[in-house]
Amino acid sequence: MRRGNDTSTDLILLGLFPDMRCISFLISIIFLSYIIALTGNTILILLIWVESRLHTPMYLLLSHLSAMDLILISNTIPKMVTDFWMQRKTISRIGCGLQMLLYVAIASSECMLLTLMSYDRYVAICNPLRYSVIMNPRACLHMATLSWVVGFLNSLAHTGYVMHFPLCDSREIHHFFCEVPAILKLSCEDTSTYEMIMFVTGIVFLLIPLGLILTSYSLIFLHVLHMRSPEGQSKALATCSSHLTVVSLYLSSGVFLLMIPPKLYSAQDSQAVSLCYNILTPMLNPIIYSLRNKEVLGALRKVLRMGVSS
Repeated sequence: MRRGNDTSTDLILLGLFPDMRCISFLISIIFLSYIIALTGNTILILLIWVESRLHTPMYLLLSHLSAMDLILISNTIPKMVTDFWMQRKTISRIGCGLQMLLYVAIASSECMLLTLMSYDRYVAICNPLRYSVIMNPRACLHMATLSWVVGFLNSLAHTGYVMHFPLCDSREIHHFFCEVPAILKLSCEDTSTYEMIMFVTGIVFLLIPLGLILTSYSLIFLHVLHMRSPEGQSKALATCSSHLTVVSLYLSSGVFLLMIPPKLYSAQDSQAVSLCYNILTPMLNPIIYSLRNKEVLGALRKVLRMGVSS
C-alpha cells in the first residue's frame, strides 16, 4: 500500500461492530451502562470525600481508581455514541493521539494502583499494628501520585512513538476508538519491533503487577488460615474479595490486548475485549465495592438520611 498524506487527512473510525444487525440497541445499552458507571463512580468519590469514616488509605486509593475509571470511560464512549447517532466517523490526528494518550495512561496507572491496593490489604491484615505507620496519609498520597505519573510517562512514550509511524492510503480504523493495535495495522512500516516493545511493556505493567498481587494475597490467605476468630477470617476475606474481583476484570482484558500480537486476533475480538474493559469494569467497580462493603453502604445511608431530613 502507498503512503498517504500524513498531515492533512483525518482518520476514519468504522465504529463498533459495523456489520452487526440491531447495533442501535447495543449502542443504547452501552450508553445506559455509561450513565450507570458515571453515576456510580461519582457517588463513590463523593462518599469517600464527605464521610470521615472513609478517610482511610484503602478508600483514598479506591477514590483514585474511580477517578481513573471516569476518565477511561469518558475518553471513548461519549464520542462513540455521538458519532453513531450523528452518522459521523472522522477523528483528527490530534484527537486520535489524545484519545490514545489518555487510554494508555489510565490503563497503566490502574495496573499500578491495583498492585498498591493489594499491598495495602496485605499490611492491614498481616501487619495491623504497624498499618497506621506504614500506610500513613503521606505515603498513601505518594503511592497514588506515583501511579498517575508513571502511567502518563509510559503513555507519552508509546503515543509519541505510535503516532510517528507513516500511514498508508487506507485511514479506516477498524475500531470504535484509537487503540494502539488498530493504529499499527494502518502503518506502512514494519511494526514488529514495536510490537515486541509492547510485549515487554505488558510484562512490566501486567504480569509483574499480577505476580505481586498474587503474592500479596497468598500471604494474606496463609495469615487468615491461622486466625482463631471466624469473624476475623470472614471480615478479612470480605475486604479482599472485592479487590480480587476488580483485579480479575481489569488485568484479564489487559493481558489480551498487550500480551497477544494484534495479528493473532480479529478486529471484532479486539473490540469485544476493549468494550469489556471500557464499560464493564468502570460500571462494576463501584457496585462491587458498595455491595460487599458495609462501611460504604453505611455512608450512603447516612448521606441519604441527611438529604431526606434536610
